[in-house]
Amino acid sequence: MGDVMDTATLVRSGSSHAVDVVGDCIKRIRSRDGAVNAIVDFDEERALADASRMDHKRDNGQPLGKLAGVPIVVKDNICTKFMRTTCGSGMLESYVSQFNAFVIDRLMDADAVIVGKANLDEFAMGSSTEFSTHGGTRNPWDQQRVAGGSSGGPAVAVASRMVPASLGSDTGGSIRQPASFCGVVGLKPSYGRVSRYGLVAYGSSLDQIGPFTTSVEDAALMLEVITGHDDRDSTSIKEEVPAYSTLLDQTLDGRRVGVCEACFAEGLSDDVRQSVEAAIEKMREAGCEIVSVELPHMKYAIASYYIIAMAEASSNLARYDGVHYGYRTPQPGDLADMYASSRGEGFGMEVKRRIMMGTYVLSSGYYDAYYLRALKVRRLIKEDFDSAFQRCDVITLPVAPTTAFTVGEKVEDPLAMYLSDMYTVFANLAGLCAISLPCGFDAAGLPIGWQLMGPPLSDQKMLSIAYQYQQMTSYHLQTPAIATD
Repeated sequence: MGDVMDTATLVRSGSSHAVDVVGDCIKRIRSRDGAVNAIVDFDEERALADASRMDHKRDNGQPLGKLAGVPIVVKDNICTKFMRTTCGSGMLESYVSQFNAFVIDRLMDADAVIVGKANLDEFAMGSSTEFSTHGGTRNPWDQQRVAGGSSGGPAVAVASRMVPASLGSDTGGSIRQPASFCGVVGLKPSYGRVSRYGLVAYGSSLDQIGPFTTSVEDAALMLEVITGHDDRDSTSIKEEVPAYSTLLDQTLDGRRVGVCEACFAEGLSDDVRQSVEAAIEKMREAGCEIVSVELPHMKYAIASYYIIAMAEASSNLARYDGVHYGYRTPQPGDLADMYASSRGEGFGMEVKRRIMMGTYVLSSGYYDAYYLRALKVRRLIKEDFDSAFQRCDVITLPVAPTTAFTVGEKVEDPLAMYLSDMYTVFANLAGLCAISLPCGFDAAGLPIGWQLMGPPLSDQKMLSIAYQYQQMTSYHLQTPAIATD
């Protein structure tokens, strides 16, 4: 069993008290977060009160939910009524939502205890969690390295064992890449599987909420809790929710794992290549059939993704105008100055870059040349995967071309930063499910993640394959020194 399952089982049985579990979590946050800056807001009093209510329910004979007493942090772009939702931006520095996100209500209904909000790149735009008004988040394995992004805070909170699980959002790899850099499991569900209601939008056709955990079985349980149809999200799928956590222990015999050789070309570090190839070989030895697949349009994926994502960001962030809510410049000269100054002062460098590029590709004269062409390429990429999945159950890829890079290394080189997502954007463009799980360490002792992608709504099958790999390895059990203080 995983940390989430163990905790919930002990609390439900009365072997542990939720107040003690949450109290220990708060102590770990206080002792460890100063070195990594993963948590941007947490409410100790409220968390302990919620935990006390759990214990009271159990002591009075009332059944507790699947996540009974489990402390969880959520990325700070997921709306909560009881805590700020800043998106790591000066634009929303003091914003408190009037409603909870769908996933927040699901967690609370399952008796989880939400102890805080976790750091992120501003408005989820970045691959390193260095672009945040709260300051950068550091990698727990080496504080001179980045945590990955944009969900660096939730990944580090789990990797540092401050909490057993967290929620992030994934627009082009923002769960899987930090999971790889930090040595934890990161799951991006199929598009539409988890409601986006209450997730502050970046790229609406790409965004998806998913969990970070220390094990595949915990990721499956978290997905089980947060999945479900929601009428408030027009992209939410009306499909029965499988009991993911009880369907993991299935044989690998006859399973087909697709490998695209073009993904192991120039740009991939030797350490990452060797670890991923070793994972593939282990699956072969366990009974999987390894098949070669072609993804002919993969070389256009990064360009297509960033055009679409920036165009959608330009539209979604137009609402932050200094009028309705959020930051307003203190002394505007006139209406035009209020708009321009509020946005210029409230948004950070990377967000402004993406808004301007998105506005450019949507502008008259460039729409057909850039945005429309990117949509056509997206369609071709989806068709590539549809064809490939006729030959295999899952496709395996690296998560990132390297392990965690040093703090500041790519801040002034946007293209190099964007290329960190070269193996992850496929899943968002094609609406696939995908997972990153630990598969090794590089020569410097930094974690390496292995990625599996499955067809839309094949989350259960993908999780069972990932679980069988995890059963043959111990990489997910390794912890950074900060987690043993």
